[in-house]
Amino acid sequence: MFIQVIQGKTRDADGLRRQFDRWQQDLGSGAKGYLGTTGGVADDGTAIVLARFYSEEAARANSDRPEQGAWWSETAKFFDGDPTFRNCTEVDTTLAGGSDDAGFVQVMQGRATNKDRLRELEAEFMPKVTEQRPDVIGSVRGWDGDLFTQAIYFTSEADARKGESSMPEDGAQDFEEYASLVEGLTYIDLKDPWLHSA
Repeated sequence: MFIQVIQGKTRDADGLRRQFDRWQQDLGSGAKGYLGTTGGVADDGTAIVLARFYSEEAARANSDRPEQGAWWSETAKFFDGDPTFRNCTEVDTTLAGGSDDAGFVQVMQGRATNKDRLRELEAEFMPKVTEQRPDVIGSVRGWDGDLFTQAIYFTSEADARKGESSMPEDGAQDFEEYASLVEGLTYIDLKDPWLHSA
């Protein structure tokens, strides 16, 4: 899998969402290798979209389509300034991965100081999550070197907040070690996520 992360600021979340809905309706069926999209706008106007493709080649072929270029020319107007693009050639998933039924998505971004240990730790504690945190559906994480963007899918924001506050002691310890393996960790809360799978 390949993920392209598009990120920037917007003052017109509704307009930006209309553009992405239009892409699904008018261009999505012609994008070979397209798997799905997770996106949204946080309360502070941060807009982020994770576009999933079967491969980097498929994503590049989509970008080269004339209709894609025309669509992007219109869409870029809804960002304040130029958005950033991050191409993630390594992708990890946990549990059920993503879900179009999620009511809340939290995006975590940072840099791993020890990618291998982070993955080992995650493999150890994620099975516990299914028992302790039924609000967690799964996650998708794209890597650009040691930089990552991870979308975690929850049943709802209320369920996620409740789960955070009632985390067992061993789960809290696991997360403490996880946090120690990451620098510059930031969170983007998507309370009205845009979710679509091909």
